[in-house]
Amino acid sequence: MLAARGLTIAVAARTLISELTCEIPPGECWAVLGRNGAGKSSLLLALAGLRRPAAGHVDLRGRAIDAWPRRELAQQVGILLQDEPADYWGSTLDYVMLGRYPHSRTVYSGDAAPGAQALLEELDLAAHAAQPFLTLSGGERQRARLAQALMQDTQCLLLDEPLQHLDLKHQLTVMQALARRAAAGRTVVMAMHEPAMAARHCDHALLLYDSARVGQGRMDEMLTQDNLESLYQCRLEPAGGPGFRVFVPR
Repeated sequence: MLAARGLTIAVAARTLISELTCEIPPGECWAVLGRNGAGKSSLLLALAGLRRPAAGHVDLRGRAIDAWPRRELAQQVGILLQDEPADYWGSTLDYVMLGRYPHSRTVYSGDAAPGAQALLEELDLAAHAAQPFLTLSGGERQRARLAQALMQDTQCLLLDEPLQHLDLKHQLTVMQALARRAAAGRTVVMAMHEPAMAARHCDHALLLYDSARVGQGRMDEMLTQDNLESLYQCRLEPAGGPGFRVFVPR
């Protein structure tokens, strides 16, 4: 589905990621983990074709991502940005239906409403369907933004901190929704600050270390105490019971 070939990402004179090569097939859920400023958001923008890398390229379905017409690309890849303006005065339901725009400019058709309603149900927002989007709380707005991205109905989802502003219950709600998409054959890549949630719901991890170094592999191989201490540059200790092991600052 999505592949990085020798991808190098730089900001000003600083190289964040150096010569990353990876392949992310359909049906897998990847977590991108790293400290603030490690390049997680920049990587997602490059994978979406929204940021030109310093070197290398990204392929989508075996075709260079910058060779895709923008409308066709938007039908294949959906991206949830970390921040966006919140000055949309329409209802929450209308906001979610905007996700259909790459497929049809008549986004408010009756055909779109049932799908949008189902997403609001799935993300525990059904009671807010008629509420102005602008009046939602931060966590409610975040779930509405995710519902809009899911409404886009793409085969590849790139999500920048999808759990920000969410309480524990809704973090679980969102991760379960994304895991269901991956199990149904979608490609899901998300930048995260929650290793425990990543360990429970994702298959693979990309670890963005300092000095532009990247580690990648299966989740159970990557989220070790040594790797996480090197990644976050602090001492950790294991916590949690059998079957659910997490690491917390020491």
